[in-house]
Amino acid sequence: MTASLRDDHALLIDAAREAGAIAMNFFGQPVETWEKSPGQPVSAADIAVNQRLAARLRSARPDYGWLSEEDADTDERFATPAQWVVDPIDGTRAFLDGRAEFSIALALVSGGAPVAGVVFNPATGELFEGFSGGGARLN
Repeated sequence: MTASLRDDHALLIDAAREAGAIAMNFFGQPVETWEKSPGQPVSAADIAVNQRLAARLRSARPDYGWLSEEDADTDERFATPAQWVVDPIDGTRAFLDGRAEFSIALALVSGGAPVAGVVFNPATGELFEGFSGGGARLN
């Protein structure tokens, strides 16, 4: 990896907080929704959060791959030194129902193993984060 793991970890935290702010702009409001497949809702909030995360993470580390629940997967990511793995709004149903039981879930994978991760619930302010060799923390 070209960046240090600490830098990547800090980037994940910052990106999760930014994404959480976008999600909260939609939370509790009427939001355009549709099904990406039967029984699998997606909303304009999911897409807005995904777009912000892609812009932030991919521009900071253009040599890393990308895997998001809201984007089509490609084999290109396998040729990269590391991959961002993203679920822009994990718990879309709860989010759409106005329940504070959703999160922004982000990880960095290198060599086929997760090396850093962040799970942020912007409605409760809980931020779970950690990286390989650096421990894990809540807030």
